[in-house]
Amino acid sequence: MQQNRIFILIGVLLIVGLWLYGTYIASPRPPHKRPSGTTSPDNRRVEKTDAEWKEILTRSQYNITREQGTEWANSSELNHELRRGIFSCVSCHNPLFRSDTKFDSHTGWPSFYAPIVPNAIYTESDGSRTEVRCSVCDAHLGHVFNDGPEPTGLRYCMNGVALAFTQEKP
Repeated sequence: MQQNRIFILIGVLLIVGLWLYGTYIASPRPPHKRPSGTTSPDNRRVEKTDAEWKEILTRSQYNITREQGTEWANSSELNHELRRGIFSCVSCHNPLFRSDTKFDSHTGWPSFYAPIVPNAIYTESDGSRTEVRCSVCDAHLGHVFNDGPEPTGLRYCMNGVALAFTQEKP
């Protein structure tokens, strides 16, 4: 008799948990609100609905840039990109980093010590970390840490999926 009650309780908890999980996943997330005073190069803005972002981004790109996901370490080809060029936001093509600021941080993600211009990105607190977002479209790009090389001492640890690379012409 006691065992039956435990099974019923577990079943009820499982059903309620699945219902709550489904409700959370199915409910639309509120749009990200960028901090007041945030500017972008030339005050350019790109704003789209979730449906529009899903049309132009791959599933992985959408997960990273719009839902603050993180790719697996060492999964991006851009981690090993050594050619001269520009790394841009995959969502809006805002130039973010030059290849001459890229360095091997041995973390498994493309890392840079400075953005191409200061207002190409903006940062926000993300719990115990500092999140990096594109200043044009608010895409989540990765995080910044205070353990990078000189001259800034910063490590912009970016998701390669959130970036597009354009090689400089020789």
